[in-house]
Amino acid sequence: MIIRPYEPADTDALYDICLRTGDNGGDATGQFADPRLLGEHFVGPYLRYEPELAFVIDDGAPAGYVLGVRDTPAFERVCEREWWPPLREKYPPGSFPAGTRDAAYVQRLYESHTADPAIVAEYPAHLHIDLLPRAQGQGMGRALMERLLAALHAAGAPAVHLGVGAGNTRAIAFYERMGFQTLYQSPNGRTMGRPTT
Repeated sequence: MIIRPYEPADTDALYDICLRTGDNGGDATGQFADPRLLGEHFVGPYLRYEPELAFVIDDGAPAGYVLGVRDTPAFERVCEREWWPPLREKYPPGSFPAGTRDAAYVQRLYESHTADPAIVAEYPAHLHIDLLPRAQGQGMGRALMERLLAALHAAGAPAVHLGVGAGNTRAIAFYERMGFQTLYQSPNGRTMGRPTT
């Protein structure tokens, strides 16, 4: 397995990895009628606007990724201006039956996407990391995270935050081992952060 920069040909595979890790790290494939909807939130805009902060685990095919942005408020503004409007046209309210995960993520398209100002004041960057089972338990997650942290530091971001669901206990333990501290916690999950150095 190697870690390499993202290439445009990886896009569909990264959307698929997002879906296959979208249930608190487990496979969410059977939970969505539209297999691209989750990736439209958590993969697509990162690849579009900050592809230089996207890195891939490759063992002949993509097996994991980390995606980052250096300036969360600036990223949120460009998404609101350019990324979300076409998706709102594609997915009008009522596109999926009420109560489904698809419906919940369509609703999110119409909600505000702004991080807590108190958090981004100190931790302006943020990231998403997902690994398929075949890439887990081999130190690849740590290596992937270290690659992004170095890139964020070089890009001038002093610190980074991330969100994790309360049920994703393996990820929480991993982030703690990586030096992340809990910044905010709710019954649904927590926001964690650390310096990029």
